[in-house]
Amino acid sequence: MNKRILSIALAVLAAVGAAWWLTHRHPQSHEIVLYGNVDLREVDLAFNDSQRIASVLVQEGDRVRKGEVLARLDTSRLQPQLAQAEARAAAQRAVVQRLHHGSRPEEIAQARANLVLAQAYARQARDNYRRVEALYGSSSGRAVSRQSVDDAKAQTDVADAKVVVSRKALQLALLGPRKEDIAQAQAMLEGDQAQAALLQQELADAQLRAPLDAVVRSRIAEPGDMASPQKTALTLAITNPKWVRAYVSETDLGRVRPGMPATVAVDSFPGKRFQGWVGFISPVAEFTPKTVETQELRSSLVYEIRVFVKDPGDVLRLGMPATVYLSPLHSQT
Repeated sequence: MNKRILSIALAVLAAVGAAWWLTHRHPQSHEIVLYGNVDLREVDLAFNDSQRIASVLVQEGDRVRKGEVLARLDTSRLQPQLAQAEARAAAQRAVVQRLHHGSRPEEIAQARANLVLAQAYARQARDNYRRVEALYGSSSGRAVSRQSVDDAKAQTDVADAKVVVSRKALQLALLGPRKEDIAQAQAMLEGDQAQAALLQQELADAQLRAPLDAVVRSRIAEPGDMASPQKTALTLAITNPKWVRAYVSETDLGRVRPGMPATVAVDSFPGKRFQGWVGFISPVAEFTPKTVETQELRSSLVYEIRVFVKDPGDVLRLGMPATVYLSPLHSQT
């Protein structure tokens, strides 16, 4: 009797187990499980100039904000050069302003006075020439010599020439500087300003700033090192976004869609699932990478996908092995 009861109980349990399996096997058979690694972007920072590094203000693992100063160069040579360029630009700016303003009233008055003085000397020279010439004629050359007459005539010509020069000088003072002179001075000013701006930018570039929110991954440069644009000083890890680089087989590719919800598990946090979504599906097939290769997929063609992960606690690390769970049926409902 006991054996019969035991047999009946076992048969009932088997039937219940079979019913449960038949009920739940459909969703289980449609869940896609993928394997990959956590990935994120990195930024290699280098100075734009070749100068001695004065200080490095961060350590590995430090969180930095966008615009934060991470390191500085020695600017003891740049600052005097900038001061010199700014002084040169200020001097040239004064030249341009002077040309734009034209001649001062005092300069015009001075030019008029010089013309009046030249005209007076010219009248005096002509009067003297007429007297000498008349005396020479009345005395038949006995009172004054011919040389004296010629000298008086030459003084008259010189005085007349000075009148012409003074008149032209007054005209130039009234007209002011030429347009070409103003344009030349303006061009020289713009060149000096450009040089000062370049030195100002070099002085600003002497401070290495974080381009975005990130975590310092590597501190390569140290104070006293010689920086250069080709030499990385710091490496930053961008903590947002993060994704899992996984690979899906061709047979499952038709069930994977961009935006499909997903969950991610890592061995470091057993029992915890990170929420995510499919953000990228490669259009090109490739052989399974060795990092995720299994015996069944050893020679299979697969497609890379990126499952973006929400990690508000920033606990996922670069290269960490991860398991991705996709539920195509759930994504279609």
